[in-house]
Amino acid sequence: MIDIIRSEWTKIRSVRSTVWTLAVTAVLMLGLSALLSASARNAAEGPIPGEQAIMLSLTGLMLASLSMATLGVLVISSEYRTGGIRTSFMAVPRRMSLLTGKITTFVAISLVVCTVASAGAIGVGVAISQPPSIEMGDVARSALGSGLYLTACGLFGLGLGTLVRHTPGAIVSAIALILVLPSLANQLPGEWGRTVAAHFTTNAGLLVVSGAGNGSLSSWSGFAVYLGWIAVTLAVAAVLMHRRDA
Repeated sequence: MIDIIRSEWTKIRSVRSTVWTLAVTAVLMLGLSALLSASARNAAEGPIPGEQAIMLSLTGLMLASLSMATLGVLVISSEYRTGGIRTSFMAVPRRMSLLTGKITTFVAISLVVCTVASAGAIGVGVAISQPPSIEMGDVARSALGSGLYLTACGLFGLGLGTLVRHTPGAIVSAIALILVLPSLANQLPGEWGRTVAAHFTTNAGLLVVSGAGNGSLSSWSGFAVYLGWIAVTLAVAAVLMHRRDA
């Protein structure tokens, strides 16, 4: 397994598209934090509360989640596109070991990059908005929560990339499940609609960033629900990866 992880690390750091996608994620987080924090600072009539300043700093989270989902797709779909997946299967005949190596490597890289980018975005935003006070516990929770959320979005993309095996199709599916359908789910009527919306992909996953519940779920149980969606996607993808030809 160590050799597989080393190989996947080499693939990720040597391919321009994956490196640039990670860079774009960090730039989105830092750039939107600075832009929106400055805008809020100029428009505010009084001091901005610390909790609000933190959430303003993380406004780029949604766009960054799409960037990370795209990266997750590219980690495997690019091999299907070029035919390199055949070489990978020849080198690692146990396909589940290959998929596990990809997941392990991706999660480790993503968690470090996204958590550091989130902490940097909060630092930039707070420096610009200058709240009168700020709880370091809230900063740590939001930075870690953002890193976990973005990593989960990337893992969702990796699962969809394995499932679809076609880069544009997998990216469109990720956009739909992460951004479009959760917003539509919020429009469902009645109590059942609110329950479905509360448990739908990123509606549940985002709770780990704010640290607040939505009435049905706490922050960590919401993130667990999101991980459940991802686990199902990866499980189906793993079964199809094992059965289908390269």
